[in-house]
Order: sequence, then structure tokens, then C-alpha cells
Amino acid sequence: MLEIKGLGVNVGGEEVLQDIDLNIDPGEVHVLLGPNGAGKTTLLMAIMGMPGYEVTRGDILFQGESILPLSVEERARRGIGMAFQKMPTIPGVKLRTLGELMVNGGSSLLLEAAEKLNCTYLLDRSVGLGFSGGEAKRAELFQLFLQRPLLSLIDEPESGVDLDNIALIGKALSELLEREQVKTKQKSGLIITHTGYILEYLNADMGHVLMEGRIVCRGNPRDLFADIRSKGYEECLRCER
Repeated sequence: MLEIKGLGVNVGGEEVLQDIDLNIDPGEVHVLLGPNGAGKTTLLMAIMGMPGYEVTRGDILFQGESILPLSVEERARRGIGMAFQKMPTIPGVKLRTLGELMVNGGSSLLLEAAEKLNCTYLLDRSVGLGFSGGEAKRAELFQLFLQRPLLSLIDEPESGVDLDNIALIGKALSELLEREQVKTKQKSGLIITHTGYILEYLNADMGHVLMEGRIVCRGNPRDLFADIRSKGYEECLRCER
């Protein structure tokens, strides 16, 4: 589904990522761990093709094809979707209007997704404007549910969210990524987490620790997170050395 080969990324003239290698197969969900400033969000932004994230070397392949020449819109049409750490605001554009564009007027699909994510009361508000942390995360997932991407990039789904909303978001992510469909699941995901709460709801396949712009460790995500909680991220660097 996704193959990243020797990727280097500059942001504002500074090298943030160095020689990143990462593969995600169809139906796999991977978790990205790392301290603040390690480059986790930069990696997701580079995959999505957001402006300001300059790929200086390496390649990003989606379903076997390099997507570096493609715009953000073209990558989205190919089947890549993203939920941001901080939801963008679009004053004057209702969440309902955005949703209708995504489902080409399919109101039943829109209302079903809104009910599932507890977003019905947000539909006639401007996208992201004045949303609480939980509302913003639910509204982001609502859009992904309508897009149904093959690859979902999720930046800190637990950030600014209370425990009730984490449970709802975790279950919704599990459904979006087809985690309960043992034999037929094809949807893939790359999820950044700091708290690890999302691992209680997602049976992730692989974890990666990103530090100082490099992936320094890989393994079972629950085991990695348990080691990080007990020993800290510096142990990952000592282990690598």
C-alpha cells in the first residue's frame, strides 16, 4: 500500500527527516511513536504532499507508483486521507456542505456517518470553527468516513480529547480501518500517538519509533510503548547505538 524509501524532508530550509524507510501492506495499521519535534507530523505531511514539506531525496510509493509528482488533491483522489493534529477551520463553509461534496449529495451516507461520530449537531456549523478538542477529532473522522480512503494518516487522535471521546474515536477508527474484518480487510493506516490510549481500541500491526529525524526502532507497538513508558525514549537511542 505504502512504500517509503530513503526519504529526506526539509521544512523551512532545515532537514527534519533523514533516510526514512517504511512499508505498510494492504490491511495493516502502523503506529508512529516519538518525542515532540522528532518529525512525526512532518512525515505525514510529506506523504500527503502538503506545501512547505520539501522532499530532498528518496521516494514515496502508493500502490507501487511514485506520488511525489502528484498534488494534494490528486493524492486524495488516489485514496490517501488525513486527519490533522489541529483541525483546519473554514469560516463560512458548513460541515454539512463539505460532507455533501464528498458524497456527491448522498444525504443518507452523510447522516449515517454524522450519527456514528456524534457530529449531527455540528453539521450546520462552520468547519472547525469553535470546535472543542473532541468535536474537532470527531469531525475529522467524519470526513474520513465519507472519503473512505485506502490509506488513512491520523495525527494524534487522542490529543485534547476526554476519555469518553477517546472510546468513541477508537471504535470509529477500528471500523474505518476494518480491524474486525480478519480475512477481507484492505484499508491501511499510519497513526501518530503520544498517550498510547488508541492502542486499547486498535490492534495495530507494527510500531515505529522516530527520533531526531530517523526511525530508530520497530516492533510490537504495545511492547514498544510499554518500554518507552518505563525507560523513556533515550533508551531507544542507546539500544540503537
